[in-house]
Amino acid sequence: MPQIVVVTDPADPRIDAYRDIRERDLVGRDGLFVAEGRVVLAMLIASTAFRPQSLLIAAHRLDALADLIAPLPDAVPVYAAPQAVMDGIAGFPLHRGILAIGRRIDTPDADTLLGGIDGDGDVLLLSGIGNHDNMGGLFRNAAAFGARAILLDADCCDPLYRKAIRVSVGAALLVPFAKLGRDEDPLALLGRHGFAPIALSPSGATTLAAYRPRPRNAVLLGSEGPGLAPALLARTESVRIAMAPGFDSLNVATTGGIVLHHLATAARRAEQPGSAGVC
Repeated sequence: MPQIVVVTDPADPRIDAYRDIRERDLVGRDGLFVAEGRVVLAMLIASTAFRPQSLLIAAHRLDALADLIAPLPDAVPVYAAPQAVMDGIAGFPLHRGILAIGRRIDTPDADTLLGGIDGDGDVLLLSGIGNHDNMGGLFRNAAAFGARAILLDADCCDPLYRKAIRVSVGAALLVPFAKLGRDEDPLALLGRHGFAPIALSPSGATTLAAYRPRPRNAVLLGSEGPGLAPALLARTESVRIAMAPGFDSLNVATTGGIVLHHLATAARRAEQPGSAGVC
């Protein structure tokens, strides 16, 4: 059981990493990130790719979290504070009463990440996703439908931003991801590892219902509004989701969920005895 360190003063220097976390999270985190809530904390503690540096818990929640935090190494401090003190530290009312500072310890490049994927499966390639709610939703969908990895181009926001982790319900700590270099050719990378790119666009040449999945698929999604770059679309098979007449707009996280569900369903059908392998 880790040692519990009682904090009674919001100005205590031992908890500097948690002070005014909204502003600190936006400015830069020195390789660290903030995890919030019981579910996310459980994923952080269990992860082999991330490591908790410290915890800050509302004192009244300690008993309920005892089993969860018991496996923590002695070197990971667990700070406990009255709720009012904790709110003063964070800079806003923290209803969940659970925070942790984590560090990513496994940071593969995109080539290494794809090279480590065995067998069939699907990945996401995200381009210019700058909204943290969308980023969190995409990671949540990727976890729900078994995506093997997520690749982020240089213009994507950080999936380890506090809000993105929270919206992902901890999936940002579960689905492996890697950043692409600004000059890296994502389609060449996918081709080297045998992933067939599917570019989602309202003007896609094929409907998703008619698309015949390959054993390895890479779903390309761009930011809402601009979408994927025309140069990227010109080099891929473009797919659209059929919608009601006069409307062709979906939230990008919703789009990702629909496509990944379609691919996962097709894969399950292909595994059934006597299946022809098509959806």
